[in-house]
Amino acid sequence: MTSPTAPTVLLVHGAFADAGSWSGVIRELQSHGVSVVAPPNPLRGLASDAAYVASVAAQIDGPVILVGHSYGGAIITVAGAAENVVGLVFVAAYVLEEGESLGELQGRFPAPPLADNLRPATFPVEGAEPAVELTIVPEAFPSVFAADVPKEVTKVLAVAQRPLAAAAFDEPARATAWRTKPSWALVADADQAINPEVQRFAAQRAGANVVEVEGASHAVAVSQPKAVADLILDAVRATG
Repeated sequence: MTSPTAPTVLLVHGAFADAGSWSGVIRELQSHGVSVVAPPNPLRGLASDAAYVASVAAQIDGPVILVGHSYGGAIITVAGAAENVVGLVFVAAYVLEEGESLGELQGRFPAPPLADNLRPATFPVEGAEPAVELTIVPEAFPSVFAADVPKEVTKVLAVAQRPLAAAAFDEPARATAWRTKPSWALVADADQAINPEVQRFAAQRAGANVVEVEGASHAVAVSQPKAVADLILDAVRATG
């Protein structure tokens, strides 16, 4: 069991997923008495999404650990500047440097299979022209996002995926919380959505405590929730 002063864990999902993707992780954490919050990620842009997550964190009494999956890692890099955030956990995630965008970080390494399997659509923007958002082609979703998840589950996840505004790939991070707060990172070594080399490079650059999960897909929180929860618990114990 955790102590009364243990931090609350705030889980931030990434693109092409929703907060339900954390269900197994949430169950594991709750079984250890950890307080958990898993809000919806708007997926409309790095600055605005980070501002939303920072606002949620700021309204939680006591210390908070931010956990970000995929694009959610970029968000917690920025949102982690919130005063009561005491640690960051990156799960198969982008970990940005200040002034760096997702596209710039990914562009240093070979593109993952995900890059060739994105489908654009438009969404309305009040007072402006429609903007572009992206989803994964449903037929490719199992192989590029969740290869180690049962097929019947991935068929549901592919239909329920939430789109990411395309502009988010080019938006630079305006803060770098890992420079002042401890961080942990999980590398999914069979990831087809974010090149594992991207994950390793960025996590090491951030000085994170890194673990690798062999054979894990991008959907490691779904396929191996205990491994993800164990790393989060390390962060809880270290900061509580």
